[in-house]
Parts: sequence; C-alpha cells; structure tokens
Amino acid sequence: MSSIKFGTDGWRAAIAEDYTFHNVRRCARAVAEFLQQSGTADRGVVVCWDRRFASEHFARACVEVLAAHDIRSYLPPEAVPTQVGSFYTRELNAGAGIVITASHNPWTDNGFKVKADTGGAAAPEMLAAIEATMDAHPDEERPLRRDYDDAVAAGLVEEFDAFPQFRDQLAAVVDLERIRAADGRVLVENLYGSGAGWYTRLLGDGRLTVRELHTERNPYFGGVNPEPIRPNVDEWLAEIPRWGADIGIAFDGDADRVGMGTEEGVFVNQLQVYGLLYWYLLDVRGQIGPAVYTVTTTSMARRLAEIYGTEAYETGVGFKYVGPKMSETNAVIGGEESGGFGFGMHIPERDGLASGLFLLDLWLSKGKKASEVLAELQELAGPSHYHRTDIRFAREGYDQVKVDTLARLAEEAPTELAGQEVVDRVSLETKDGFKFYRSDGSWLLIRFSGTEALLRVYVEARSPEDVETLLAEGRRIAGAERPSAAAAS
Repeated sequence: MSSIKFGTDGWRAAIAEDYTFHNVRRCARAVAEFLQQSGTADRGVVVCWDRRFASEHFARACVEVLAAHDIRSYLPPEAVPTQVGSFYTRELNAGAGIVITASHNPWTDNGFKVKADTGGAAAPEMLAAIEATMDAHPDEERPLRRDYDDAVAAGLVEEFDAFPQFRDQLAAVVDLERIRAADGRVLVENLYGSGAGWYTRLLGDGRLTVRELHTERNPYFGGVNPEPIRPNVDEWLAEIPRWGADIGIAFDGDADRVGMGTEEGVFVNQLQVYGLLYWYLLDVRGQIGPAVYTVTTTSMARRLAEIYGTEAYETGVGFKYVGPKMSETNAVIGGEESGGFGFGMHIPERDGLASGLFLLDLWLSKGKKASEVLAELQELAGPSHYHRTDIRFAREGYDQVKVDTLARLAEEAPTELAGQEVVDRVSLETKDGFKFYRSDGSWLLIRFSGTEALLRVYVEARSPEDVETLLAEGRRIAGAERPSAAAAS
C-alpha cells in the first residue's frame, strides 16, 4: 500500500503514478471517517476542483465515496479558485472541504487539499488524524462508493453558484466600485488556471480597462509550471508596457497566489508583494495589527511591525501553520514566500483574488506609478532583494538525499557567508532545513520541499549582487552547484 502523507499544503503526486482514482478515494474515505468519528458528518463537505487534467473526475470520485458514507457534498458546477472552496466550507458550515488541485506544481501532478470548517487549511493535528484513518485500511480493501447519479437522486449532492456570494465577500473587504471607476489599465495573467474570468466579472463593467491573458483551459499550462514567477510570466511582463498597462496582476493555477508587475514590466518579487500588502493594511487602511510570516518570507514584515508599533510572528512553511497562528494572534495578514497571502478580515487562507484587489487599491490610493509605490515602500522598510533556486531530484531516492543532506548541514554549519559572520542559525521547526542570518539582516535558507522532490535555496539581501553571491554560497553548502530550475526576483 502506498503511503499518503500530507505535506505543507495537502497531498500531491504524479497523475497515473501515485495519483490514481484508488488513492484519491482512499483520501476521501479518510475524510469521511474522520468526520464520522468527530460527529460532524451531518454538516457535509464542500468539494471543489481546479483546471488540471481530470480534476472534475477526481472530484466526482470523492463525492461518490462521501455519498457511500451518507455524507452530503456541496459543489460548484465548474472549476473555481481554491480559496472559494475554503470560503464556502465556512459559510455553509460544512464539516470540511476538499479541493482537487496541485496549485503551482508541474502539469504532470494533481493533489488533494483538506479545508477546516474555519475556512482555513486543515491544521497538522486534523491532517494527522486523517492520515491515521487512511492507514488503518489494508490495501486490498477498496473504498466504498455510491454511483454519482444515485447520490444525486438521494439528495446527497447539492450544486451552487460560487460567484455571487464570494463577490459580495470581496466587496465587503475592498471597494470594488472605486477600483472599477479608476482611469487605468490592468493586465491579468491567469496561466490557464481557475482564476480566469474572475477579474473581468468583478471589475470589467466600469471605467477601468481589464485585459486577461490565457483564459482558456489548458492542463499542460502552456508548458510552464503555473506559478506566477519568472520565467513563467515573462510573456505577461513584456506585454505590460507594450499594451500600456499601469499595473499587472498574475495568478497561479488555482488562483490562491498572486504576482505583480510594474508599469515598466518589472517583476515585483513575492517578498516585496508581502511588504506592499502589509504596508497597505497598516498605512492606507489603518489596520494596525500583527503579521504572520513563514520562515521563508521577508524580514520587512518584522521591520514594518516595529515601525507601526505592532508584532510579527514567524511560522513553519505552509498555511497549515500560518492560518492557525493568524487566528491565535488576531493577525491582519499572513503570508508565505510562494505568493500566498491571507487576511484577518477575510478568511484565514491564501487568496490571490483579494491580494490582487488590495494591490490595485494601494496603487490607486497612493496616486503614483506602480514602480514609485514600490520605491516608497523600500525607502520606508529598507531595501529587499530576493531570489530562490530550486534543485530538482528524481523522486526515487529523494528521501535518502534529504536525510543525508540535513545531517551534513547539522554537523557542518557555516560560520560565515560571503565574508560576513553568521550571527544565528535556526533549525526549521518542520525539520526540513536551516536558516542562516548575517549581521546586516540578510539571510540564506536551505530547505527541502514538502510537496515536490526538490531542494530550495532562498536568499533575501540588501542588494541584487549580494543575493547572487549568497545563492552561490547556498548551492555550494547544499552540495549542488548546478541547479536544474530557478525562480528569479
């Protein structure tokens, strides 16, 4: 029996290898039995999916398993952004939510995310209980399922239009009418994902001109990973000045992450976006409150918190850590390096749609060019330059490489980086990497992914040149001088 373990954001695997209908049904059965054991099965489950290969069919398989346990499913009739599923899990008072998506993973993958009734990612304790329930069944036992049409006839399937109420929710947290009335141009990159069409519906009937790229469904994602970073979004960045856009907004494959480009077509990296969003809440909206950020995210969160007299809290990687910490600290924002941001007044979950709307509102509120807004932030919070390198491995043998590399790093920690003393070394609470700080506040982080077979090297520093120097140091320390993939700032 293949072991299914939930990583930083659900379970993901290669389609037709580990990601099969049988294994998806095993996951659905585990959720069903968890709800029965916790006494919440009568509240039902929200089931959503993205635009990946066969996602709607995997979602239907989940519905059939839930129906076999007499659990009602609530589902939209088409692919929706992941956070929409999270929102309706809370709004419909469902016992849990299931989203079939692999987010920004390669097109060869798909995934299974579990959402808590709070509207946030399932906490580690909930996921551990689901994993334990799943492992209790022998491999030869096939999960029970009920024919989909029979489930519909029995009243165990309820479809709903996801747009109207989620539009109202967004309108409650940002002034959509003000953005619609703006005199400007916004170029949206969807990367063929499930965010396609949402900004046109939300903003497209006003003075603001909204143009969307790559709105059709393409499970191959045009041959790139659907993550809104360079080089995946270079076409969009080049089109921003060519078309005369004032600002660019980009989404990942399930639209829970956001990217930004200036009017010059310059990519605004995810750490800078975090700074812009937190600054927007503090300065424009006067929402003085804590921030939650993962260990891979910008130190600007801490500096901005100090400037405005509040607190910032660091967590492990993944919204299963960020979401609960946001609730615990009453944070106004939570975010991570991958471009996912959640907001206290909204839902404790990443939302690329809301993040993009806040960036548009910041741009309008400042009355400056997007590049000038970014420059103002860096003048306030200090320069922040960032880069991440991904070093890929074959899936077979990956676990042993991880164990060996982490053991070596624990024994051979560097005392200096690029000529500057290492003043602190932190072992990540997730036990998957180390973070090294220098005296000037710059840092290097080496971390193994929880969802893919790769090692990530992250750097935040005061200059682009220092970033590249530290990246080279990170690759050397990790024992991988030649990365096979990179994500640039």
